[in-house]
Amino acid sequence: MTNPPGGDHAAPHTLITENQQFPPGVSPDAVLTEEEARERAAQDEAARKEAADSIIQAFGGVRGMIDMTLPGLAFIVTYNLTHQVSTAAWGALALSAVFVVIRLLRRETIQHAFSGVFGVAIGAYISMKTGKAENFYLPGLLWNVGYALGLAVSALVRWPLIGLTLGPVTGEMFTWRTQNPGRLRAYTKATWAWAVIMGIKPVILFPLYFTNNINLLGWLKVALGIPPMLLAMYVTWRILLTAPPPIKAEQPEES
Repeated sequence: MTNPPGGDHAAPHTLITENQQFPPGVSPDAVLTEEEARERAAQDEAARKEAADSIIQAFGGVRGMIDMTLPGLAFIVTYNLTHQVSTAAWGALALSAVFVVIRLLRRETIQHAFSGVFGVAIGAYISMKTGKAENFYLPGLLWNVGYALGLAVSALVRWPLIGLTLGPVTGEMFTWRTQNPGRLRAYTKATWAWAVIMGIKPVILFPLYFTNNINLLGWLKVALGIPPMLLAMYVTWRILLTAPPPIKAEQPEES
């Protein structure tokens, strides 16, 4: 039998057969028939899988990862063709803007596309201001460092960022922290996995930034865009598949 919602500390139910008397001191509400127990287990399994499958949605899906990766590819390709920092920077910025317009026309969320435009705009400005192509990638490298540190700190203080990100998507909000200790452990473990995976990127890329090798830096930045995200999502998915199902947060009644 799988863990009931609420994790290890939730009160267990007693199984009875069809004609069995209630045990003394046991409330009928705490008693499940074998068929009800199987239904509960199936519901919990479905809830766990649904919550695990929400990971890609929470991080913008494949489209979101592409929106944040292709501008960097456009920059390094354009720079190699023209050897002009400004031309490459404007090309990357224009591509980011196109992604936002496409999402607006399709009435899709622009959260991830807009964050991509913001990051590209800062990189484009710095690279054009300094005349150094490698500075286009500096904001992204600094963001990677800050993100990895933020993940680690959030796990240490028991407010794991992965839980804060997925809670609104799964409908549990913050019940994973106050009512579901098994799920808190799962989100903490997943957050540590993200911190390690995301922390590898700046460890590899920052030394290249200081060598001024723009080609190697640019191509590796693109190559290390989507695969680490997919790996982190897969690890999180595997962790959440074995975690207790989410407890939906109570919605305030409309007056």
